[in-house]
Amino acid sequence: MQGTDIIGIDIGGTFTDFVAYDAKTGNISNWKNLTTPKDPIQGVLEGLMLHPDVASVSKIRLGTTIATNALLERRGANVAYVTTEGFRDVPFIQRGDRRSHYDISWIKTRPLIKRRNAFEVTERISATGEVVTELDEDAVIEVAKRIKEDSSIEAVAVCTLFSYIDPTHERRIRELLRAELPEMPISISYDVVPKWKEYERASTTIADAYLKPVVSKNFRRMHHHFAELGVGNKVGVIKSNGGESTLHRAAESPVQMSLSGPTGAVVATRAIAQLNGVNNLVVFDMGGTSTDCATVVDGKEHVTTDFEIEWGLPIQIPMIDIHTIGAGGGSIAWIDKGGMLRMGPQSAGADPGPAAYGRGGLDATVTDANVVLGRISPDNFLGGKMKLDADAARRAVKTIADQLGLEVDAAAYAMIQIANNNMLGALRTVLLQRGLDPRDFTLVGSGGAGPVHLCDLMEISGIPRGMVPNFPGQFSAFGFVMTDARVDRHRTVQQISTRFDMERLARAMRELVDDAHAELKEQGYKDNIEIYRSVEARYLGQNHELEVVLDSNDFGRADGVALWDKFHQQHEARFGFAIPGEAIEVVTIKVTAVAASGKPELRMLPESATAPQRNGSRRVRYEDGWLDTPTYDRAALLQGQTIEGPAIVEENASVTILRPKQTLRVDPYGNLIITA
Repeated sequence: MQGTDIIGIDIGGTFTDFVAYDAKTGNISNWKNLTTPKDPIQGVLEGLMLHPDVASVSKIRLGTTIATNALLERRGANVAYVTTEGFRDVPFIQRGDRRSHYDISWIKTRPLIKRRNAFEVTERISATGEVVTELDEDAVIEVAKRIKEDSSIEAVAVCTLFSYIDPTHERRIRELLRAELPEMPISISYDVVPKWKEYERASTTIADAYLKPVVSKNFRRMHHHFAELGVGNKVGVIKSNGGESTLHRAAESPVQMSLSGPTGAVVATRAIAQLNGVNNLVVFDMGGTSTDCATVVDGKEHVTTDFEIEWGLPIQIPMIDIHTIGAGGGSIAWIDKGGMLRMGPQSAGADPGPAAYGRGGLDATVTDANVVLGRISPDNFLGGKMKLDADAARRAVKTIADQLGLEVDAAAYAMIQIANNNMLGALRTVLLQRGLDPRDFTLVGSGGAGPVHLCDLMEISGIPRGMVPNFPGQFSAFGFVMTDARVDRHRTVQQISTRFDMERLARAMRELVDDAHAELKEQGYKDNIEIYRSVEARYLGQNHELEVVLDSNDFGRADGVALWDKFHQQHEARFGFAIPGEAIEVVTIKVTAVAASGKPELRMLPESATAPQRNGSRRVRYEDGWLDTPTYDRAALLQGQTIEGPAIVEENASVTILRPKQTLRVDPYGNLIITA
């Protein structure tokens, strides 16, 4: 690992993963370190110490769940909310829909703020940008004093009516608050999400303020420790859109880190798609705590702003569209009140971890079940670097078996089936619920536990083809090495085709492009920047928008005819009809700036026409019972070799379980291609 240029680091719930790319030699190395939940940066530092020359690294890209966990576990700051007079209840009214129409016991999701901390100030800007009521600065100062008197308030979110058109009042409110509260983190909606829809904008701004004290504290500590290693200015934090940010900017806009860690597997899957010419893939990234699913369609990941922390609690920042569930190797088995076996979402995590880890865990987990069933070797976990306690795993599973009246092996197999069924639901969410046919896709198994369950999921999901990529146990970290720098900027600029001002649209688009360029320059990217432009538009009166991708030539005509023609064509392609002559409303403009970064080129393996050599065998429990199953070392496999199931392919950070009647083939780059 000498002379390494880039290190990707993924802080997971159980392990922290590392992938290092040496640009001089082309070598890629990978390793793991147990995550330290009470202080995640400690696990990162311990893992970096396994690298011989950290100071020589040119770039570190870090995916972190600090923001994600703070939101999900509600461990953020106590936030004060400042808004236009008459609108303090927007975060509490939310939307008029219900999660369950017929459940009279259903309770609306609790906001991230308390109502007593919501304040109003006199001001008003109209929907067309005119000042209806001047800002009452004395009222703002009075609010600042009330916030100052409450020592429990740690951050402020400011969201005024129609500020996405004119942010003057919001910016002045921030100035006045800072004069009275110089140490208080303040988020204003125009900086966070300058888009229409009052509730979504308020919710996202509150989430940003909610995260600022937590994220800032952790990132300051990170910067201090990285600086001691001599790499303080070389660290980039992965954003929810798959791009990166400096530690400073990430602390200033923490809501952008809401889905930082899981993006790496999607980026890496896209790179695999481009390498192999496979256009449609499903990401199945199963780690120790959670499973992340997403799709790559026609070689591209889907970026969305439609995300909810909990039902009815949206944050509308650009992020890769990922569906996450609490199902991983550490998911704990339990019996519900009806006597039924359940798996997760509770997880044993890294401390104490599954019973098999021998760190004091007593609960039966998915990993323990896999050990009991012979799917994971106690002597070859992490390439033999970590020995598992098979007896402890069996004792843990026996506690579940006794409650169910089953033999230990049968209970372990039932645990695996239920865990698989939970993950099947996630796959259906990203495929069937979005109108995608599983038969058109390849299932890519990553994460330490993904390859263990990949072939099971192929069988029950109807996905005919599977792939275990290189470095599956560190696939997200590998994705961070492969990622490009990316900045997304969105802004609401409402216009109607019947009275269209192309210059206004083009001017706003130029502002977003300049802003994106500035952020990339801050990260050290100045050249080879590609700009992608689009608008969200709809027929006047519709409730949902359609994204229309543009080229710069579309801004050359003042009447916007090229834009309207594209909208009609895309509406016809998506919904089966178009309405020529109908008024079209442009709602939001979007700019994406991408700067290509240096990334590894995967080497092709030598070809072989001979059968691969097994390195042993062991008994493994399958659906039809126990079978003697040959084992293979993945590092010894060559291009073109095939293996017939049942079989096990072992590597340092994972295990691929090939079911009977399935076939595995090694592709030119070492990926394992599995077919039924």
